[in-house]
Amino acid sequence: MSKHAIDAIRFLGVDAVNQANSGHPGIVLGAAPAAYALFTGHINIDVKKPKWFNRDRFILSAGHGSMLLYAINHLVGYAISMEDIKRFRQPGNTPGHPEYGHTEGVETTSGPLGQGLANAVGMALAEAHLAARFNKEDITLVDHYTYVLCGDGDLQEGVALEAVSLAGHLGLGKLIVLFDSNDVQLDGDVQLAYSENNKLKFEAMGWQYILVEDGNDPQAINRAVKRAKREQAKPSLIEIKTEIGYGTKVSGTSKAHGSPIGLDEAEALRKRLEWPFEPFEVPEEVYVHYRRKVTLRGQRVHRTWRQTLSTYQEKYPQDHALFQSFLTGETPVDDHAFKHLLEGEGDATRNVSGKIIEQLSKQYLNLIGGSADLSSSTKAKGADGHFSKNHRLGRNINFGVREHAMGAIVNGMVLHGGLKVFAGAFFVFSDYMKPAVRLAAIMRIPSIFVFTHDSIAIGEDGPTHQPVEQLTGLRAIPGLNVIRPADAAETLGAWQLAMAAKDTPTAIVLTRQTVKNVKGTDVDMVARGAYVVSPEKQKLDGILLASGSEVSLALDAQEALRAKGKDVRVVSMPSHHLFKQQTKKYQKHILPGQVKTLAVEMGSSMSWHAYTKHVFGVDTFGASAPYETMMQTFGFETENIVQRFLKI
Repeated sequence: MSKHAIDAIRFLGVDAVNQANSGHPGIVLGAAPAAYALFTGHINIDVKKPKWFNRDRFILSAGHGSMLLYAINHLVGYAISMEDIKRFRQPGNTPGHPEYGHTEGVETTSGPLGQGLANAVGMALAEAHLAARFNKEDITLVDHYTYVLCGDGDLQEGVALEAVSLAGHLGLGKLIVLFDSNDVQLDGDVQLAYSENNKLKFEAMGWQYILVEDGNDPQAINRAVKRAKREQAKPSLIEIKTEIGYGTKVSGTSKAHGSPIGLDEAEALRKRLEWPFEPFEVPEEVYVHYRRKVTLRGQRVHRTWRQTLSTYQEKYPQDHALFQSFLTGETPVDDHAFKHLLEGEGDATRNVSGKIIEQLSKQYLNLIGGSADLSSSTKAKGADGHFSKNHRLGRNINFGVREHAMGAIVNGMVLHGGLKVFAGAFFVFSDYMKPAVRLAAIMRIPSIFVFTHDSIAIGEDGPTHQPVEQLTGLRAIPGLNVIRPADAAETLGAWQLAMAAKDTPTAIVLTRQTVKNVKGTDVDMVARGAYVVSPEKQKLDGILLASGSEVSLALDAQEALRAKGKDVRVVSMPSHHLFKQQTKKYQKHILPGQVKTLAVEMGSSMSWHAYTKHVFGVDTFGASAPYETMMQTFGFETENIVQRFLKI
């Protein structure tokens, strides 16, 4: 039966790719035995309750092989019908790469290689932290594995190697990676681009390495997974030697990677593998086999866990209540607890943010995060010490200088559930994190990205460290809420929104330099995206529109313009994303048409042209000079803003 059960995966993949005339059959044919062994022997899932918290997570990091995932998820009983399989890569339930929130049984959006593996590191990290938080000597509540199927391409991506390094350092023993090692990639043999010794490499990074020489032997794969599960102190890489496009005339070559094999070759493959069924036909005994081996077993494990949860509630009611609060993720931010931050003349918004994180961490034990070797500068630091092999309750994650993996790991932790997670970095290095930030937006998950040193005002570090185009770049990502607060009040408003978000990632962009606490800023009005900070007194002669530290500059310019007989309004726009969501009536109330408007921001002017053609920004790279010199050189001074407004 195992042969038919494996070949059912293979032929669903072949037939779907042929029908779509698009897709990647090679990995489906080669890795089907690995998927079969993993699902029938190890993975605990409940297809009727796909979000069961203590389920094992399976990540297809090699997301181009999506039909492998759709096929086995169909066979085990997820809500993926045969019609869905037939409509592979068409509008519907089976897109070309797995998409989180779109198809049942898909734990993350994968396909950009390396991202899925890095997400899995985050999931394993979350499991380890929550197990330390809630498990008791007599009751184990959080106890599951994170499994990954990856290919050669994943292990060549920098994001994966950064994440693999951190996973080994942290000893994430419940992370098990199955490496579909077929020695072929799109452009030809892997050896054209890669010649490293995987055993020595992974062992040097603190991993257990296991080799399965025959990828068509599910029993050998099963034994390897059992061995990996016995090693609790290290993550495990199981290298499985497979044959891409197994059974076809192009097997073992790059031609099997990303093209349909065609109807004639599919018929020939049926004969070679002795598969006597029509396209999209699966015998009933195969469904029965998967139901017995995967579906019913997973449901039994889930029922047992529910009983464990009930016992836990009886014996540890306070911890159970805390656990439930972690799952719901309700984290209201009370203004009154932070009022002291709003007092005084001002501070760098990065410092204010750090104090907010510190206070939030006291209120919410599910808040966890850290920075890329920059916490002393970003102030984005978790509580309760450093998360490590020996201190799983630590809520400060030392990501090291691994910005890209940090973004993807944070996404994985959020996807896992039960935690509010943030990452901290210098804003210019959001470039290193961009693919992970973009995927957070695609998946509609509430990851929190804290970016500091937000403009040329950081001064002496020079143009390599001074962000110019980054604000425009992140604002261009659909569904990403980029908030650049003007002062302490708006910084608190930004954190309120980030903590409350359910389906929106948030990037909070903060200053290095001290900024004034502005009269007229409002914690709650940040949610409107833009609002009037200082209105005109009588007749509206124009508008100064700004964000971040430039709001204070705009207010100084407003005062100077009034002395010259010009009555202008100052509008703070901390979030373009949120302002676009407001009603047209509100938008016109804040920014009425046919009114002279000058936008001011120490970054690329591009994103402001949606609101006015008159923008004073920075459309060149910066320079290395003290902060005060930079402001003079680039014209971010009161009199220059006044003159630019008057010339409109």
